[in-house]
Amino acid sequence: MLYYLSEFAGDISILNVFRYVSFRAGAAGFTAFLSAILLGPLTIRVLRGFQTTAPDHLDGVVPDEQRDLGKGEVPTMGGVLILYSVVLAIVLWAVPNGLVKVFLGLLIALGLVGFLDDYKKVSQNDKVGLSARWKFVFQILISAAAVYCLDAVTSNHVRQLMVPFLKDPVIADMGLFAAIAFGCLVLVSSSNAVNLSDGMDGLAIGCTIVCAGTYACFAYVCGHKLIADYLFVPFVPGCSEVTVIAAAIIGAGLGFLWHNCNPARMFMGDTGSLAIGGAIGLIAVLVKQEILLLVVGGVFVMEAGSVILQVGYYKITRRLTGTPKRLFLCAPFHHHLQWLGWTETQIVVRFWIMAIVLAALSLASLKVR
Repeated sequence: MLYYLSEFAGDISILNVFRYVSFRAGAAGFTAFLSAILLGPLTIRVLRGFQTTAPDHLDGVVPDEQRDLGKGEVPTMGGVLILYSVVLAIVLWAVPNGLVKVFLGLLIALGLVGFLDDYKKVSQNDKVGLSARWKFVFQILISAAAVYCLDAVTSNHVRQLMVPFLKDPVIADMGLFAAIAFGCLVLVSSSNAVNLSDGMDGLAIGCTIVCAGTYACFAYVCGHKLIADYLFVPFVPGCSEVTVIAAAIIGAGLGFLWHNCNPARMFMGDTGSLAIGGAIGLIAVLVKQEILLLVVGGVFVMEAGSVILQVGYYKITRRLTGTPKRLFLCAPFHHHLQWLGWTETQIVVRFWIMAIVLAALSLASLKVR
């Protein structure tokens, strides 16, 4: 919206700054941060007023002495604060091109799915919430629609398959159906991985901020033809506007972290984790760095992988021996470390460090082609 002030730059030269993506990205990040900081206390009061405390899913899973029993009184659904702050910043600072509209649609749609899931948990005191089957169906439908629209907006750019360290596509055109299927896999995996990591104060949002920052760099590079050609990455017209979206996620994440750091005053719940996880996945699809997401989001991969391995090992041992066994003391992996005696602060900060190191390695891949 504010971008159009640049049309008056002929009369007021300072308004020319609104043309620059770097300026608007910084402004979007600050706007989202300020919104999350200022509206956080009000959001907490409203969530407490509606008694949005979800049932403790760790009750009977993690020993009482290894967890904070006071978390049962902390409201969830704080993701509404993240979504509101991100959407506000995008509307104010991004140019409303086709890419921006696709991302806005994805954020709102996945946010609604997460909201329904959280609402069922708090209203019915249900640990499960929306059934896994229906949640999965909604995620696939929304992701498929987003990838289809992205393919249309970018003139079939989504159909390429890129591999890190190679400058040319491995597959130049995998076809629309395969592109949508692959895109859905990336988006749904990213969305659920962030969701599974949301189990400790500041863990998921801190790692999300790092991932968003990494892909903000990729989006800026892919949207700048000279830089994209120099680094042998695909040039996508208008992609630089996605930098504004990533910056808004970073700003809102930092503002939310202000209220979510230990001891947390609210949790984001599925309302926030599904939406921002899906948005990061969609950025990866757009800049054709889907495979690199395994490194950028290495912490999320580890968390989701521990759950998959735990469930698989449990079912296999039950079928083969009749006695189910666990591979980890508890899953996701951060709860396994909690069982081993690690404090919550140790786990969260060390996971942040891992996320930063992996992000640096991922950015280094830009120079290795």
